[in-house]
Amino acid sequence: MSDTIKRVPNAFFVEDTVRAEDPITMIRCRQMKPNPFQPRRYFDEDALLELSRSIDIHGILQPIIVRKNHRHYEIVAGERRFRAAQLAGLQEVPVIVRDFDEREMMELALLENLQRENLTPIEEAEAYEALIKHLGFTQEQLAERVGKSRPHIANHLRLLKLPQIVRNFVDNGELTMGHGRALAGVKSSVKIEQLAQVAIQKQLNVRQLERLVQEQAPKVKVKPSIQLQALENELQEQLGTKVTIKKTKQKGTLAIDFYSPVDLQRIVDLLLGDD
Repeated sequence: MSDTIKRVPNAFFVEDTVRAEDPITMIRCRQMKPNPFQPRRYFDEDALLELSRSIDIHGILQPIIVRKNHRHYEIVAGERRFRAAQLAGLQEVPVIVRDFDEREMMELALLENLQRENLTPIEEAEAYEALIKHLGFTQEQLAERVGKSRPHIANHLRLLKLPQIVRNFVDNGELTMGHGRALAGVKSSVKIEQLAQVAIQKQLNVRQLERLVQEQAPKVKVKPSIQLQALENELQEQLGTKVTIKKTKQKGTLAIDFYSPVDLQRIVDLLLGDD
């Protein structure tokens, strides 16, 4: 784990490390770029407009943290403020320049946004996946780092198995995380998409969708054991008709087919030992 994260124990907000003596520089907006590892794709437009009005009146009260990358500055923390400043028509913004490498940029972008808890479920899942894939976290280590349970991490990662169109439904709020989890257990991508469309059109809640998924799940035929098969064959030979044995843990059913009243009487006579 890098020194950047060690400097901010238990909270990954790089802005918490801003010191009074940190030099603040004014940088033109056109020189700035978003963090390439930013997990957030959706920014609440109403909240941005509200923040832009506040910036228009009071200015930016907290500098944006950036790192220098050739001729540009990449935003480490404060992208919402940057976007709102652009909406407010600002040409330049106050920044504090820090020296971060690629790994630190990814750690800060992903972990800090996860701590803020306002990502969509899919954005959160993709952030977990990136931390596991690129930074070598296990699910257990990641759960400890972000203060979540391991099942919480695992359930989010399952969402990434959904087809892209269904992930979009979860991303834009047409389906909830619970809907996504219910659909993630379905094997067929086509079936997942169909069930997702039904859930949206009929406004099914999670429980209703879970029932629908269960109802449409293919029935699995359990093959009888070798012993039961042998017993079925023996009874079929003795009775001269089809015999089916179905067994649960301790109980079961014995089905004997007959094809006419005469055939039924014949089987009954055999069972009762009548001549």
